[in-house]
Amino acid sequence: MELQQNLPAIRRRGLALVAISYDSPAVLRTFAARRGITYPLLSDPDSKVIRSYGLLNTTVAENTPQFGIPYPGTFILDPSGTVKSKYFEADFRERYAASDILVREFGDKPGAPASFIETKHLRLTPSSSETTVHWGQRIALVVDIDLKPGMHVYSPEVKGYIPVQWNMTTTPAFRAHAPVWPGARNLYLKAIEETVPVYRGRFRVVAEITIGTDPQVKPLLNRNNDLVIESSFRYQACDDRECYLPQTIPLKWTLHYADLDRQRAPPELQHKAP
Repeated sequence: MELQQNLPAIRRRGLALVAISYDSPAVLRTFAARRGITYPLLSDPDSKVIRSYGLLNTTVAENTPQFGIPYPGTFILDPSGTVKSKYFEADFRERYAASDILVREFGDKPGAPASFIETKHLRLTPSSSETTVHWGQRIALVVDIDLKPGMHVYSPEVKGYIPVQWNMTTTPAFRAHAPVWPGARNLYLKAIEETVPVYRGRFRVVAEITIGTDPQVKPLLNRNNDLVIESSFRYQACDDRECYLPQTIPLKWTLHYADLDRQRAPPELQHKAP
């Protein structure tokens, strides 16, 4: 369903979308009709293709109806059919959101509404790849930074100076992954005769989080069923003449938490244990 929601953005990238599972054509047809799925759903009932790609989920017991499912993931192919990228998780309950992949792979603008925070040195625009999240979903939190003219900040690999930092306030409701910083440029500082890695102009930082289970998330939701993610962005800005006092900017994302679609296929169509 999340793929369906992102289908227009996927097609704008010139990509086709196909999903494959071990479900029968009848189960897939029923699900597609119920949820308005318009992209192809391919049936691999004996998991032959799943096995041939080395994707059989070996953590699932063989004597259960779930045996035969793949590790959840996405392949991105180029026009020649060569795998360009892949996004996979070991736990079948966790998976990359399509919107997260679009942000990471193609630098898409997050679809969630964004506000901004402005200081005398820069503007921060936090956003997220999703506004509604589910158990096990991996999404992208994004911070776009626009530095004022003449300003620079030090990248994380700088030595002897205060680097930019993005620190997440962690809770049991989600697992934070390390932020991905863009490549820095080297700047020669004539006043101190040093060359240091910095960011100037506009740059983007992406940090992914994986949403926890219902028992982990639900006790931390507010009355609107929202999950609040808090973090802070720390930097020291400099221009050609001076370095200013370090600043710490609080950042917050409010994500609506929704239950998974647990409606099963009709009993006569459900997968049976081998």
